[in-house]
Amino acid sequence: MDEQSTVQRNLALQREWYGEPLGDRVRRLVVAFDVSQANLADVLGISAPMLSQVMSGRRAKIGNPAVLARLIMLERTILTPEVASGNREARKRALEDVRNSKPSVTKDTLPVEHGRHDRVAITALRRIADADDLTGAARLLDSKFPVLAELLRRAGAVT
Repeated sequence: MDEQSTVQRNLALQREWYGEPLGDRVRRLVVAFDVSQANLADVLGISAPMLSQVMSGRRAKIGNPAVLARLIMLERTILTPEVASGNREARKRALEDVRNSKPSVTKDTLPVEHGRHDRVAITALRRIADADDLTGAARLLDSKFPVLAELLRRAGAVT
């Protein structure tokens, strides 16, 4: 099979597996976070050459499930008001959070639940408490309930 046929086959597989070519998804992240492709690769936990091969269709898939989970986490983060507004600090914080994440994919966990449900909860929390109360509550819960504490911290973040 020649290279052109391989690329076309891989892009078709990406559409089937990921909903669209990975190059399109990655380019949106590069633009939304205003980072280089190499920087994004570092955040995702993949080498820059490997990311380039996946984007161009020379490779069909992202083999590491944690890398795919981080990609999805970033895609969902784009929709948060802080990042969507172009807030440089929010973008930087989101990239660091994803870079430092240790997602694991098992039958019981999906490490990509930063999405619409989180935004609904954050909006509701902001309606009933001010930023200082939310971040204070996060500090109190941090050691025993870190996931809940992180949600409170995000709700208490100034946008």
